[in-house]
Amino acid sequence: MNLLAPVRRDRVLAELPQCLRKEAALHVHKDFHPRVTGACQEHRTGTVGRFKISKVIVVGDLSVGKTCLINSQSIWYPFRFCKDTFDKNYKATIGVDFEMERFEVLGVPFSLQLWDTAGQERFKCIASTYYRGAQAIIIVFNLNDVASLEHTNPLMSTVCGRQWLADALKENDPSSVLLFLVGSKKDLSTPAQYVLMEKDALRVAQEMKAEYWAVSSLTGENVREFFFRVAALTFEANVLAELEKSGVRRIGDVVRINSDDNNLYQTASKKKSTCCP
Repeated sequence: MNLLAPVRRDRVLAELPQCLRKEAALHVHKDFHPRVTGACQEHRTGTVGRFKISKVIVVGDLSVGKTCLINSQSIWYPFRFCKDTFDKNYKATIGVDFEMERFEVLGVPFSLQLWDTAGQERFKCIASTYYRGAQAIIIVFNLNDVASLEHTNPLMSTVCGRQWLADALKENDPSSVLLFLVGSKKDLSTPAQYVLMEKDALRVAQEMKAEYWAVSSLTGENVREFFFRVAALTFEANVLAELEKSGVRRIGDVVRINSDDNNLYQTASKKKSTCCP
């Protein structure tokens, strides 16, 4: 991939994309944090080279639609994620798959590393080795399968043996990771079925402090909006964390120490007493 190539115009984010449902959102602010906006305007975002990268892992049961979500195509927008296709011929992910998606947020080049982990128990150990260092975790369930939703809940998953979120959080700091609960295959739900499932999904999302989304990888419904939201919130969190580390000092500034001593590491000799000869 040519990292210096210009970002596609349809992936330029100048405003904060809004949440799907305010009942379960990480925050409902309409704009980026003022400190983030200011840092970007002053080019103080702490980018390495020119690019900032966030790692995002996708977890969930087998065949809930994790891979299709990443590779999905929206027929309503000239926008495609990753492989530009919806593959009806299902193939299980073996271990871990990886994609890189580039954006421009507030004028700053930004990339999402999307790690697609296997949903089969036999690949659990392989997948868990890639969990570390994630800035966001996407937990996917099938809107037409109540059991897959129960498996996303850490309390329920311990009972049934599925611990996707719990395992992912073991490798990361829970207080600094953004969580997204995503219901897939919305196109297969009737309106009545979806209303019932959404009620339970909102409850689960609130319990795990995750932002809730419902998408369809087949029709592309909410796919574009969801990934834009993930990119924006992870970017915002990264910049705020960078500013917190730097304090009042600007990122990239040189720290200068003023001293009359020629050698800062030399032990100063004790001053002679002047009270006695």
